[in-house]
Amino acid sequence: MLRKRSQIRDYKAEARLFKFRAIAAFIGIVFLLGLLVVNFYNLQISGYQDYQTRSNDNRIQIVPIAPTRGLIYDRNGVILAENRPVFDLEITPEEVENMDDTISGLRKILVITPDQVEDFKKELRRSRRFKSIPILTHLTPEQVAKFSVKQHSFPGVTVNASLTRYYPYGEMMTHTIGYVSRINDRDLQRLANEGKESNYQASRFIGKIGIERYYEDLLHGTAGYQEVEVNSRGRVIRRLKYVPPIPGKDIVLNLDIKLQEYVYKLLKGRRGSAVVLDPKDDGILAMVSSPSYDPNSFVRGISSRDFRDLLENKNRPLVNRATLGIYPPASTIKPFMAIAALKEGIITPRTSRNDPGYWRIPNSKTKKIYRDWKRWGHGVVNITKAIEESVDTFFYQVAYDMGIDDISRWMKLFGFGEYTGVDIHEESKANMPTRDWKQLRHKTPWYEGDTIPVGIGQGYWTATPIQIAKATSVLVNHGKVISPHLLRATIDSGESFDKQVLEKYPSSPNSINNVPERYWDIALHGMNLVNHGKTGTARHYFKNTKYVSGGKSGTAQVFGLGEDEDYNAEELAEHLRDHALFTAFAPYKDPRFIVTVVLENAGGGSSQGGSFVRKVLDYALLGDKNEVEK
Repeated sequence: MLRKRSQIRDYKAEARLFKFRAIAAFIGIVFLLGLLVVNFYNLQISGYQDYQTRSNDNRIQIVPIAPTRGLIYDRNGVILAENRPVFDLEITPEEVENMDDTISGLRKILVITPDQVEDFKKELRRSRRFKSIPILTHLTPEQVAKFSVKQHSFPGVTVNASLTRYYPYGEMMTHTIGYVSRINDRDLQRLANEGKESNYQASRFIGKIGIERYYEDLLHGTAGYQEVEVNSRGRVIRRLKYVPPIPGKDIVLNLDIKLQEYVYKLLKGRRGSAVVLDPKDDGILAMVSSPSYDPNSFVRGISSRDFRDLLENKNRPLVNRATLGIYPPASTIKPFMAIAALKEGIITPRTSRNDPGYWRIPNSKTKKIYRDWKRWGHGVVNITKAIEESVDTFFYQVAYDMGIDDISRWMKLFGFGEYTGVDIHEESKANMPTRDWKQLRHKTPWYEGDTIPVGIGQGYWTATPIQIAKATSVLVNHGKVISPHLLRATIDSGESFDKQVLEKYPSSPNSINNVPERYWDIALHGMNLVNHGKTGTARHYFKNTKYVSGGKSGTAQVFGLGEDEDYNAEELAEHLRDHALFTAFAPYKDPRFIVTVVLENAGGGSSQGGSFVRKVLDYALLGDKNEVEK
């Protein structure tokens, strides 16, 4: 009996325990179901927008589309930079059964270097298998033909076309037009800093120097895009939306390619540069730097060896000498000094001085002699004759009387020691010396003797060819200052050449005012006598011209000689010989052209520079170079 009661108690205890466990399990299940329902609610309702966006981000991708780069024309509609179709050999990995065998077979019919194979395999490792990868670029027509014959043997290998930049005039235009090349890390950083990186996501090239860089925003255009639906592997299934890119604008330059070509050939590979301006608006009609190099090699991708050869070339072909070449301006500055001296009252139109062939600082303890280029002197000269015969001693005295402060102030008005405003980034200010500059640079004060050579464009004074050309324009225009510029007009993509919109270039507010007209006329008349006067320094080289012109020569000393030493170019190494400079304008009464040239280590400015400028003016004014005197 007792045993039976015990069993009943155990049964009841087990029943209570089971009931408790059942209830606990039910509560647990309800709680977990509640959590599941809450989670479903968050996923399906509360977080719907977020997860839909994530799903769309995985399903829909934005593919940027590169715009077509704008063309570059000369003033007459000749194309200077164009977009040409090129052909690349590309491989789609997922369509190739054995990559090594395919590459080996391609190398039997086409020249593919080990470096090109290695570059291809690097790209293969970081690209999706359904995307084509180039293994050989810029195929020649012969290469395209060779592959086309065998294409059936290479599934997954195709020849694809694209557009790339091409410069038909090659090295003749490099320093002016510049070039485009592949975007590198430094370009990406600059674009990011300027907030423009999104516009270059589909672009492979960017302007590096010259016009291509300066007007990059105009030429590049605006990228387009397409929305595409992709599967889990990233393959495009369909296109949902398409926004076309906006092509870059075409631009028209002031350059005349025929004049540019003539000047370039005239330099004949010598070290030097030449600038031709239209003084009416300071449009640059020609700007040549020699020697030069082919810009197309940078578009294709120049080899390390070829680039090193350019860097190490002693003739420095990479430097644009027209805007970066720094030289003593020499006697080309004498007409500008004349304007300053006349306006400051240092001299008058009637001032005359005797030139015995040398000059000394008045009342100076030093015995230093400043010699004239003409050892026996020029006799009694006034300002007009001083310009005509380039009398050094006259301008030594002018510099001494003016002082460096007034000289620097006036010459900066003509543009020396300042950027000209030319529309390329590669430009130097050169140096218009001041007291503060010397103290900062050389840690010594400015001495009286430092001023004297500045009066003839020597000493610490340096200038670029385009600065001298701009200063000549200021003189011709009686003080009106306009920045030299290459851009003439823009054209919307697809529009004809006659739809160009001309740019406007007003004169600078820093123009030289309050100078009497007769002072400008005195300086210009002196330059006219340089070329056509009885004793003009360049009269032999402008003899029998069919037009009247004005000019000024300069011979920039490179190597200093002792006071008793005579200059003999044949006894000096070439790199120590004088630079020849010449700046001129024509016709005299209504100038249409300004020509400035610097020939490095060429010798006399009148003989070398004068004869060069004569040929350029003959060609520019008379057209046919065969009908002018040689």
